[in-house]
Amino acid sequence: MSKRLVHEMTYDAPADRVMAMLADPAFREEVCDYQRVLRRTVTVEQTASGMDVVIDQFQSVQGLPSFATKIVGDEAHIVQRESWTGTRADIEVTIPGKPGEMKGTAVVVESGGVTTETVDLTVKVGIPLVGGKIEGLISDLLLKALKAENKVGRDYLSR
Repeated sequence: MSKRLVHEMTYDAPADRVMAMLADPAFREEVCDYQRVLRRTVTVEQTASGMDVVIDQFQSVQGLPSFATKIVGDEAHIVQRESWTGTRADIEVTIPGKPGEMKGTAVVVESGGVTTETVDLTVKVGIPLVGGKIEGLISDLLLKALKAENKVGRDYLSR
């Protein structure tokens, strides 16, 4: 089983400004702050074809159902990796030492001065009986994180 999440984030800015924002570690830090991440390390490295982004973060699990906290622990260690080539990225989100994977893509497209970033992720957790529940929970958390990124991004681009 797996769960697919597709989410569009729209920005009133040209694609080059959106890409510059995504390449700015300060923007990535602001997104973490907005989400109340407990601890994090943000790395953005320019490559020959684009950039690699790694956000290694620890988030509170307060409010998660007990079946999920039994698997995750007191806090969730989440590593998000984005490998950008131009305006397209391969994304992988892992919870080190825990079963499951979240993989997909992000694509940035501009039309008439408005830019849309479409994120398409598949969440897969290989735990019998509760895997589907956890996939739904993770998908909901990822959607919340993407909405936070979009809000922070709109604020960032309005400055």
